[in-house]
Amino acid sequence: MAASAGGLKALSVILGGLPANFPAAIAIVMHLSPEHKSILAEILNGRTHLAVKQAHTGDILRRGSVFVAPPNHHLMVTKGGRLELSSSAAEKVHYARPSAEPLFASVAEIYQKHAIAVVLTGGDGDGSFGVQIIKERGGQVIAQDRPTSQDFSMPETSIKTGDVDFILPLNEIAQKLIELAGVNTPYR
Repeated sequence: MAASAGGLKALSVILGGLPANFPAAIAIVMHLSPEHKSILAEILNGRTHLAVKQAHTGDILRRGSVFVAPPNHHLMVTKGGRLELSSSAAEKVHYARPSAEPLFASVAEIYQKHAIAVVLTGGDGDGSFGVQIIKERGGQVIAQDRPTSQDFSMPETSIKTGDVDFILPLNEIAQKLIELAGVNTPYR
């Protein structure tokens, strides 16, 4: 999942709508200020039945777990579902670090047709290259719709690629994830 402006609300609604036995892992990139310690994982942890934590290199994706990229680091997934963080000096993508692009590209490479990308409210068009890679590898893409987005730039840029499978209002995304994860996840 990727979000920026308005992302806390969007992520809270989606994660709050997922059951404790959700059969997939979730990795989140949200554009955050690198000057401040992030409490995003703690906030989200209080709004869902899933276990949410800030990602560290070496963490392993597991069903029912949610990992949030820390400020100033790209988040990637490697073989075996192992998480890897970039250095804080890594190049920014779409003026952001973390960016959706490295996350989506790495998820597509590892999980292929089992990958699901979710592009939520936010600016700068982040995620559009990554969703194309997700689709090339057989995965699925969800984008938040305009009326429920605080800033429609990120979802709109992804939608314009032609690679978005579902354009949904915020309150329908969790249900679509439940549906897709039930048939699309290697964690079953």
